[in-house]
Amino acid sequence: MSESLNPQPSLPDAAPEAAAPTEGGGYVPPKWRTEPRFPDGPAPDPAGSHHERRIRSFQPRRSRVTTGQGEALKRLWGTWGLDIDGREVLDLDRLFDGLPVVLEIGFGMGEATAQMAAADPTTGILAADVHTPGQGNLLALAERGGMTNVRVANGDAIILLREMLPPASLAGLRVYFPDPWPKARHHKRRLIQPEFLDLAATRLAPGALLHCATDWEPYAEQMLEVLTAHPGFENTQADGGYAPRPEFRPLTRFEGQGLDKGHVVHDLLFTRTATRTEPNAEPKNR
Repeated sequence: MSESLNPQPSLPDAAPEAAAPTEGGGYVPPKWRTEPRFPDGPAPDPAGSHHERRIRSFQPRRSRVTTGQGEALKRLWGTWGLDIDGREVLDLDRLFDGLPVVLEIGFGMGEATAQMAAADPTTGILAADVHTPGQGNLLALAERGGMTNVRVANGDAIILLREMLPPASLAGLRVYFPDPWPKARHHKRRLIQPEFLDLAATRLAPGALLHCATDWEPYAEQMLEVLTAHPGFENTQADGGYAPRPEFRPLTRFEGQGLDKGHVVHDLLFTRTATRTEPNAEPKNR
C-alpha cells in the first residue's frame, strides 16, 4: 500500500530508471541493488531488472529497518517470503495449501494486510512490495497473530503477474492507495492503466474481484474511466460509479488522518467477466 495520503516527492521527468553504467559492454547494477542487507532475506533486485526500460509505477527507497523488522526478515523470510525473480511459475496451491489467493500490490507497513488476513483465514494473501521495512513488519505481524495465510513477495508486481502466475489463478486483486503520481508529466507512471488491466485480466479467474482505493480524486477518475472501458471487467455498482468502502478493507491510520483533513477516499470494485480468449496469457518462463 503506497500511502498516497502522504505522497513521496515525485521523480524528475526522465527515463524510467537512470541508465546503468557498463563495464566491457556488460550490465552493472547500481550499488543499492546489490548490497545484501539481509543475506537470507529479500534480494535487493531479485529480477535483475530484466534489463527492461519499462516505465515503473514505483520508486524503491532505502529506509531504516528496525531491529524487530530485521529479526522477522531473518527468521521468517525462508518460510513466508519469496523474491519476484521471474524464473519460475509459482504453484499457488502448494504455497497456500489450496486456499484461494488474492494478490495485494503495495501494502506499505502491512497493518491493513494483516488485519484482512486475520479476519479471513480461508483466503491466502500474496502481498507484493519493494519496501524492506514493510516486508519485515508484515512478517512480524503475521507471526504474532498466527496468520499462516500470508506470503510476502519482494519485487516488481508486473513481473510477478506476467511471468510467475498461471492464467486465471487469482481469486482477487487489491491495489490500495497506489502512488498517484500527481504531476501530469508523471501520469504515465500510474499503475492502473489499460495495459496493466490487460495483464491482470489474464491472471484473474472469472468472477474475481479487482478492488482499488485512492484518496487522489483525479486518479480515482482515471481508474473509473479505464476500468469501465475495459471489456474484461464489470462494475459491481449498478450506477457505474464508486463503491462504499467494504467492511473487509480496514480503515488505516493514514487513511483516518486523511479523512480528518477532508480527503475523500474512493473505492472501486470490479469483477472479472466470463472467460474469453486472451492474448499472451501464458507466463514467460526464463
